[in-house]
Amino acid sequence: QVQLVESGGGLVQAGGSLRVSCAASGRIVSIYGMGWFRQAPGKGREFVSAISWRAGNTYYADSVKGRFTISRDNAKNTVYLQMNSLKPEDTAVYFCALRGSGYYDSALRNKDEYPYWGQGTQVTVSS
Repeated sequence: QVQLVESGGGLVQAGGSLRVSCAASGRIVSIYGMGWFRQAPGKGREFVSAISWRAGNTYYADSVKGRFTISRDNAKNTVYLQMNSLKPEDTAVYFCALRGSGYYDSALRNKDEYPYWGQGTQVTVSS
């Protein structure tokens, strides 16, 4: 089994920054990519960002492009999301996800392509 543990969420004022982390452990045979998704109250889970594990290609939702940066530490099986210039509309529970195998990076934007998920970490941005 694969476990994902997020950390680093919290409360921040608009315009501030936060970094969330996600460490993967357990029976990890391979990692094709990892992603971040978020879910605000009453809304569906939406794509935020993803990174391919071997090449390090990065992908972002238009709503966070230029403000958020995803990175990875292959040795630690950990993915990070640096969030700058935060807005109240960024308030949500942030989930990380892991896909062990794959061929196309386009799949990394689709939550249904991820079999493994963390428990989520709350990010609240006050105005």
